[in-house]
Amino acid sequence: MKQNLILFLCSASLAVAAGNATAGKAVYDRACKSCHGADGTANPAIAKMMKVDMKALGSAEVQGMSDADLKAIVVNGKGKMKAIASVKGAEADDVVAYVRSLKK
Repeated sequence: MKQNLILFLCSASLAVAAGNATAGKAVYDRACKSCHGADGTANPAIAKMMKVDMKALGSAEVQGMSDADLKAIVVNGKGKMKAIASVKGAEADDVVAYVRSLKK
């Protein structure tokens, strides 16, 4: 019985720790959409200008990344993508939750 309670409490804390996709969409629209597109499909002009292959955020490759890895990319940048200075903490968790909603 005690193990079930501990498991329940751990599960509940994980659910609380997850971001809010609705709030994440607002942050995404403000900070990410210009490069990653309204639906998570890269802006071709940006990809061409930066000479990079930007994966669709709903793709299996991106969706296969851990939440921690996605958050690290938002907060720290990766490759030619610079860190998004205006997105930190809970907002980054919200963006990750929104990106998860783009899964195809």
